[in-house]
Amino acid sequence: MRPYITLVRRELSGFYVSLTGYLIIGAIQFLLGLCFVIILQALDGKPFDMPVTEAFFNNGLFWLILLLAPPVITMRSFAHEKFSGTYETLMTTPVSDGQVVMAKFTGALIFFLSAWLPLIAYPFILREYSVDLTDLDLGALGGTMIGLLLYGGLYLSIGCFASAMTRSQIIAAMNTFVLGLGFFLASFLHHIIPVKPGWQSVVFHHISQIEHMRDFSRGMLDIRQIIFYLSLTVLFLFLTHKAVESRRWK
Repeated sequence: MRPYITLVRRELSGFYVSLTGYLIIGAIQFLLGLCFVIILQALDGKPFDMPVTEAFFNNGLFWLILLLAPPVITMRSFAHEKFSGTYETLMTTPVSDGQVVMAKFTGALIFFLSAWLPLIAYPFILREYSVDLTDLDLGALGGTMIGLLLYGGLYLSIGCFASAMTRSQIIAAMNTFVLGLGFFLASFLHHIIPVKPGWQSVVFHHISQIEHMRDFSRGMLDIRQIIFYLSLTVLFLFLTHKAVESRRWK
């Protein structure tokens, strides 16, 4: 356990000690703030007819952050190690491949969630200065954060896998974005392909991230959705572990 914690601290220091980490946090906060301003301008004094968290989810900037942040966060996890020549040194230390993979994933996930943390304050700010928003749905706020945790876990695991497959950070970021965008675009299959009531409708609804986020932002947790994201996250972490392990076969 101690080597794992040491590796997690090493990953976090790479974000919080360098300028890159604060640039990522600043960019996420800028886009979240812009999203907040757009919501306020759209309301223009009108009462809220939905949870505040759902209003954020309905904004395109919300999804833009989810698609762009993971590639930037994870592109350096393995690719930078290989490019800088520290990869072999890391892998010859007395730690297992699984500990390295999980430590890099954990560090990226903690940083990702910390960059989103100020989002919690926005509903409280609205409640403080709004006449109509007297009650704050803590269930919806908690569901949204759980949704971000699950989304972040999936996209960051994809990013770790993409980074483990190359020496180039740019290629790793591009592959992560393309794979993440593919998963996101699958949400629109039921709009593109005519679907008849039956198993196809169930499957398309089950893989629709937009529908999932709508439920999360309303405080509705479906165990099937949670299993969906956890299963894919475990799958990509397993593939990352195999990619790291493959160095022994070369």
